[in-house]
Amino acid sequence: MAFHEVLFPTDISYESEGGAEFSTEVVELTSGHERRNQNWEHDRERWNVAYGVKAKWQLMLLRDFHRARRGMLHGFRFLNHDDFEAVGSKIGTGDGVETIFQLQKVYEPGTYEYSRKIVKPIGGTVQIFVDGVEQMSGWTVSTVTGIVTFTSPPSIGDVISATFDFHIPMRFASDHLPINLSTYEARSTAVELLEIRQ
Repeated sequence: MAFHEVLFPTDISYESEGGAEFSTEVVELTSGHERRNQNWEHDRERWNVAYGVKAKWQLMLLRDFHRARRGMLHGFRFLNHDDFEAVGSKIGTGDGVETIFQLQKVYEPGTYEYSRKIVKPIGGTVQIFVDGVEQMSGWTVSTVTGIVTFTSPPSIGDVISATFDFHIPMRFASDHLPINLSTYEARSTAVELLEIRQ
């Protein structure tokens, strides 16, 4: 279950169809009321990239990429063109001891905020702030895990935040790649990608 640090072709992903999905079990009672159970703590993105294939060269690119990943075996990076940026997202609070913080994107900060773990930041885009002041040094970030490591621990109460761009870890949902050679298109079928939780 290796992960290849390569990016899915953006010329195909740009016109793909998909987004986040949750898993919720809904039980309707005889009274008409509902009981809802959250099966997953975090969402998972699902994409159909067949919609992005519109020319022979794109089809060949998709074919080559699928073969190089051995179908479902190896993961890869994927760019969601509608959601790839985090601006001033809080990643932790200093306690005077901890030096390691995980990148995350916070949606709708406040009472109902939702935090999404980010493990594949784009190199060269990460900025780290402590109490709103950008830190030009004293930290490193792994573009493979999204972990930020300070050389010395932030002080107690310091708010650590980050601005960055990111990819999503994905894999093919099938070992089979269906294509239509008569039209050089894959749009007539589904070529699904699934997010890998890490």
